[in-house]
Amino acid sequence: MAYIISLDACIGCGSCEAECPTSAISANDEGKYVIDADLCVECGACAGVCPVDAPQA
Repeated sequence: MAYIISLDACIGCGSCEAECPTSAISANDEGKYVIDADLCVECGACAGVCPVDAPQA
């Protein structure tokens, strides 16, 4: 199952997007980050760099 980012927790810093090896993460219209489940390989890189633990498996 792909990671998801809690939009309530996301602070829009972009650290997760920079770490994603498959470019599965992008900003939405509100400046929060979302993960494309079709591109996510469940590596956990996003979770490892998020300062607020927004990405969850």
